[in-house]
Amino acid sequence: MQKQIASRRNPGALRNRLNASREVAPVSLPNCRLIKGIETGSEDIDILPNGLAFISSGLKYPGIKSFAPDKPGEIFLMDLNEDNPRAVELRISRGFDLASFNPHGINTYVDRDDTVYLFVVNHPHQKSTVELFKFEEDDNSLVHLKTIRHDLLTSVNDIVAVGPDSFYATNDHYFSDFLLMFLEMFLGLTWSNVVYYSPKEVKEVASGFYSANGINISPDRKYIYVADVLDHNVYVMEKHANWSLTHVKTLQLEALVDNLSIDPHTGDIWTGCHPNGMKLFYYDPENLPGSEVLFGRHHWSLSYICARKLFCSNHPGITYLHSIESAWHKVPLLKRRPSCLLLSSESLNSIYSLTNTYSDPCVTTK
Repeated sequence: MQKQIASRRNPGALRNRLNASREVAPVSLPNCRLIKGIETGSEDIDILPNGLAFISSGLKYPGIKSFAPDKPGEIFLMDLNEDNPRAVELRISRGFDLASFNPHGINTYVDRDDTVYLFVVNHPHQKSTVELFKFEEDDNSLVHLKTIRHDLLTSVNDIVAVGPDSFYATNDHYFSDFLLMFLEMFLGLTWSNVVYYSPKEVKEVASGFYSANGINISPDRKYIYVADVLDHNVYVMEKHANWSLTHVKTLQLEALVDNLSIDPHTGDIWTGCHPNGMKLFYYDPENLPGSEVLFGRHHWSLSYICARKLFCSNHPGITYLHSIESAWHKVPLLKRRPSCLLLSSESLNSIYSLTNTYSDPCVTTK
């Protein structure tokens, strides 16, 4: 068993972990355009190499305000190759329980025969499952292949696929009962973990987190990144041949880090963050939680990791930011720059396209 993350840090008070005293000032977001059509919020985004973006929508999460508590969740598709991309709901095959669909984190896997698999964390009746779909591009539909349940998948938040039926998943809490989840957070228990799943083997591969949230993988498939939302850190974990993980680096941030997006060409890390976690639980439309986008650079030598803030906003539409994805111009690698960011927030109208508003490189090292 790997060394536990918790042994390297000292827990603080809950208010400190939630950044309860932090305030953010309004900022103008130039070239920020609302993508209409997603009426129940969006939690996660994943983009295929061909520019098709999958979006999970309608999450009902304990303690967090839901804008459509009685409406089932949905999966949307956007074609980022279009000049004015729009969100289109994907049809799901018959036999799948749509009424209890409550999608959370998502991830895609493209097989050697170009089959696209979509992994969706689902919380039917406040339980945790992973739903495996096959994407049919010809008719914009998802074919449900199977539902994955396991005793180690207790409170799944996010997922990263490493095969057509295998993945790493984060459990953001040890408990699944809401009151016990709150007690776990209040006491500062570091019982959250990362689990590896395959049809042949299921095991815990990293532990000792306050609340493991977003998870992703480096372009060379050698490293797994794990965001601990209550520890304000992103952990770099080396992946081994037996699928175990070893902690090698930590990216220390000041915000509550949520989902992670990894640029497929540079390995840069983009993360959507919450400046003030207390406002997520005590939602006030007159005093919005705000959102933050952080950019990190993980060099292949692992010699250093740096991060910089792109923007921090309490923009009335970006209520609280869960996920961020970057889309790229089709130009030579040395000239490549992000052409837009998709900002995913659990607000009533929730996807924003933010184009050409930021610069590189990394300027702040922590």
